[in-house]
Amino acid sequence: MAKKATVSAPGRICLFGEHQDFLGLAVIACPIDMAIEIRASGRSDTRFVVDMPDIGARDEFDGAHESAYRSDRDYLRSATNTLLRAGLRVTHGLDCAIHGTIPINAGAASSSALIVAWISLLLATQEHDLPGSREDIARYAHRAEVLEFCEGGGMMDHYTSSVGGLLHIDCCEPIRVTHLSAHLEGFVLGDSRVPKDTVGVLKASRDAVRTGIRALQERIPDFCFKTTSMGEAEPYFDLMDPDVRRRVRANFIDRDLCGEAKRMLSHRDFNPGRLGAMLYEHHVQLRDGVGVSHRKLDAMLDAAMEAGALGGKLNGSGCGGTMFAFAPGREEQVREAIERAGGAAHIIRPRGGVSVLAEDTAGDALLDRRPASDPVRTPGLSATTSY
Repeated sequence: MAKKATVSAPGRICLFGEHQDFLGLAVIACPIDMAIEIRASGRSDTRFVVDMPDIGARDEFDGAHESAYRSDRDYLRSATNTLLRAGLRVTHGLDCAIHGTIPINAGAASSSALIVAWISLLLATQEHDLPGSREDIARYAHRAEVLEFCEGGGMMDHYTSSVGGLLHIDCCEPIRVTHLSAHLEGFVLGDSRVPKDTVGVLKASRDAVRTGIRALQERIPDFCFKTTSMGEAEPYFDLMDPDVRRRVRANFIDRDLCGEAKRMLSHRDFNPGRLGAMLYEHHVQLRDGVGVSHRKLDAMLDAAMEAGALGGKLNGSGCGGTMFAFAPGREEQVREAIERAGGAAHIIRPRGGVSVLAEDTAGDALLDRRPASDPVRTPGLSATTSY
């Protein structure tokens, strides 16, 4: 197996389906050219020694055996434990350096990218008989991040970071991933720098909507959140608690927006103005219905629209973190507007999924896995942003 490797896994933006993957509904997401990169070289023992200079942290543990967690969300250890249980055999340790350009805890999938990168690194450098497709990597990563710590997230982040491309992901098992034909440019990511409680926000959203689903299941024969129309469900909304009712209604609207977007983006030619309007409508539902926006995110988006953006929305679980604007041809003006509104702004572009460059100690390439049709843009690394 490889003794040296460089792995890069991207963050992502979610265009449609925010707060819906954990309900088994569909999402549309795209990886961006902000990433987690791990550079590793082999050791003679089985220890993983990991330097994370961006955040001033270091970790060291024996990769040949399961490790106890030092805290919740101890992701390097949980990803290693997940693979060990599945049959990974660690034959040699690694000296690793991890750098990132994805804003931390900001809704752009920094933690998922870290786990996708780490799992890809272990599969490239250690012995195993495990399936190792991009979809397999996404499933391992979801298990390590969400199931291992009994959290409430779905699999959008893991599939987007691993598989790459503009994706429609049907999150109902068995998960189905469709590559969409449209080529999207013109995005600007804005980081509000407002901390957010991802786990708490997702749990509140999930629990409220599931309460509404149970109420509809009791009254509508063969109710299915994927296929039952808003018209069929709406007569029963008034029976719900107001908080549950507004969240359920918003999820119906967002579900239908995602379906329209899939049809639109399945073609290379699409209406940018309509796409922008749909993105903003999705934001309105997340703000007023699901209730997960933040006044700073709203101000940044308003500033972007005034500067010429066609639309945009919050990105991730919300209540802080990031937003993005869709502003083809106006990226620089929108970037400046977001910064005047108090955000840290970055012009972003689509990129491929996780990439792995692995070689033996003689420098001979053993693995070069990159999406052939979607070349990776490796971003410059920054000490001011991290995972």
